[in-house]
This record gives sequence, C-alpha cells and structure tokens, in this order.
Amino acid sequence: MRRGRWLTRALVLAVLAAGALYLFGRGREVDIVTVQRAPIVQSVVATGRVSTPARIEVSSQLAARIEGIAVREGESVPAGAVLVRLRSDEAQAALVAARAALREAEGRQRQLVRVQRPVSEQLLAQAQANLRLAGQELARARELLERGFVAQARVDDAVRGEANAAAALAAAQAQAQANRDGGAEAELAHIRIEQARANVASASARLELLTLRAPVDAQVLTRAAEPGDTAQVGRPLLTLAERGETRIVATVDEKNLRHLRAGQRASALADAFPGEPFGAELYYVAPSVDAQRGTVEVRLRVPQPPAFLKPEMTVSVEMVVGRRDAALVVAADAVRGADGGASTEAGPSVLVVRGGRAERAPVEVGLRGVGVVEVTAGLAEGDAVILPSSPARPGERVRQRAARATASARAVPMMSD
Repeated sequence: MRRGRWLTRALVLAVLAAGALYLFGRGREVDIVTVQRAPIVQSVVATGRVSTPARIEVSSQLAARIEGIAVREGESVPAGAVLVRLRSDEAQAALVAARAALREAEGRQRQLVRVQRPVSEQLLAQAQANLRLAGQELARARELLERGFVAQARVDDAVRGEANAAAALAAAQAQAQANRDGGAEAELAHIRIEQARANVASASARLELLTLRAPVDAQVLTRAAEPGDTAQVGRPLLTLAERGETRIVATVDEKNLRHLRAGQRASALADAFPGEPFGAELYYVAPSVDAQRGTVEVRLRVPQPPAFLKPEMTVSVEMVVGRRDAALVVAADAVRGADGGASTEAGPSVLVVRGGRAERAPVEVGLRGVGVVEVTAGLAEGDAVILPSSPARPGERVRQRAARATASARAVPMMSD
C-alpha cells in the first residue's frame, strides 16, 4: 500500500510536469496586430467662433433727440446709407446765424470794392489838387508881401492852408492804400469772410453729425435705441458687422503647433447645423502662445460661407495637417512612448514577435490617424506586434491568442481647447 501511494504521487507529479512543460513550450498567449499598408490622414481639431472683419459701434457725438432709425437687426446696409437721424434746434440755428454772418462779410467786401475804394481814390486825387492849390496860394502871398501889397498875416494863413492840405493828402493816401488790394481794410474784409466761412463749415459739420451713416458695407447686429430717445455722447445706438471676408478664430493646443502651416485646408462645422460642413483655409498662426491656457490662436478664412453662418457662431474646425496614401501603419496603442509621455524607453518602441519570442524594437513614427500610427522605421509590412494589454516581456516565448484587425486609417482628431 505504501508503494502504491508513492507511485500515485509520482504519476501526479509527472502529469503536472508534463503539463507545465507543454504550456511553457507553447509560450504565453498574447494579443497581436499586424503591420500593414493603408492610407492615413492626420488632422487637428479646434473649436472657435465666426468672426467678422470688424465690429462697428455707431454712436452720436452730440446729445440730441432721435428723430428716426432707418434699420433693424439683421439688415444689410451699403456704405453711406442713413442709419439714424437726430434733431437739434440749436445746431440748426447756429448754421443759420453762420450763413448770415458770411453774407454780411461778403457784403462788406463788395462795399469796399465798389464804394469805399473808388471814393478813397477820388478823395486822394482831390487832396493832391488841394495841396497844389495851397502851394500856389502860398507863393502868391509871399510875392505880394515882398511888394508890400499884403500883410504878414496873409502869408501865415497861406502857410497854414498848405500844411492842412498836406495833412489831408496824407490821410487820403492812407485811406486809399488801406482800401486797395493788400491793404489793411482789404485784408480785414478777407479775414472776415474766411472766418465766416469757417463758422459756416463748423455749423454744417455739427449739423451733419445729426445724420449717422454707415461707414462701410455692413450688417446690423444690434439696435439699442428707438425714435424719441435722447442720444447720449458715446453711447452705442447700433452695432454693425462689416461685410467682407468671413473668418473663423480658434485656439489650438500648443503641442500641435508644429503641425500647422498657412494654406492648410480645413473642414468646418457649425454646432447649430451639424450636418452641413463647409470649407475653410488656415491663413494665420499667432506668433505667441497663451501661457496661462497653453494654446495658440489660429485664424481661417471661409471662401464660400454658407447662408446660415452668422457672426459669433460656434464652429468646430478640422485642419488636415498630413496625408499618406500608402503608409506603413500599426495600431496606435501597440506603440509604446509614441506621444512622448512617461516611458522607460529612450523613444517609441514596440514588442514584435520574432522567432516565437517577444522582442523589443525601437521605431520611428510619423502621422497619427484614428486608432493607427504611421511607422517610418523599425518595422516591416506583415510584422506581428504585441499589444500592451498582454503581459509579455522581451525574450519570453509567446503565441497569438487572436489576431485583431488594424483600425481604419481615417484622420485622428488631435483635440484642442
């Protein structure tokens, strides 16, 4: 009986040893994927908003009563179109007074040219004649005094007469000179006219401020007043969006900055119309990064914006940053350390099955697609790669548990805030 028990134990141990040897010889079961050639597209996805070339706030420079508003929200207006009419009796009266002052100044100039100038010239000629007569009279008086026909008083009167005539001539000359072109009176008349014209221009400009016009072709976004309200200086009455190129402003995670280039094509989708994508083109990448958010601003133009697109609408943008028609691809989760995260390896690597054993192989990766990654070096088409979900170690014998098809090579969105 004792001998039988030993035989039984030996038989059990032999069976266990044979089983262990069989299992060890077959190797550890692992999940593998096959390296194959397939098209791959890499893209960067970001969320942004529709932007207009400019937002314009229309406000009054005068405090005045609103007489009428000619537009409503959503309307398109051409440049120069009347938007708001204001009323100010004070501004109207100022223009009337300025025009009257201009007419008065112009009348004074006409009077100067047609009346004062000819009269002053005549007075000058008369003063010159009077001086000649006074001189002749003085000469005769002195001759008569020498002959004894008149007293000295006659000569003294003649001297005074000549002096008065000379003074009158000087006054006539000054008046005539002042009334001529370039003279003081003429210049003063010219200055009065210029001043009056400036007052008219100022009053007209002030009155023109009562009519608010569209500075550019635009669309009315908001209307913040109604007729009868009082427009306050600087308070917006209307908000306009300049008509022009439609743009999208979005932010992309800075880790994707190396993939972005001006001219890249993109597909945009409005959150409000998820089934109607439209094309866009990247034309601007900000030269700096937002340090707090870790993002970079990008701008895209929309060559043919759909009719439903409106300013400030939220959109998602997918920018294609790489494409291969026949790339060597493998499942993304089979590559260890491909994203530069924490890894014990010096770079991306895989566990590949070679000779029935797991072998670590460094690889170089390129584009990243949906569930797949491009391998540019380190693997060949048809290689079997072990997935990280299988606890295999380098050098360990392995066997395939079940083949898993490589994921589709459609574009992987690299999500950004």
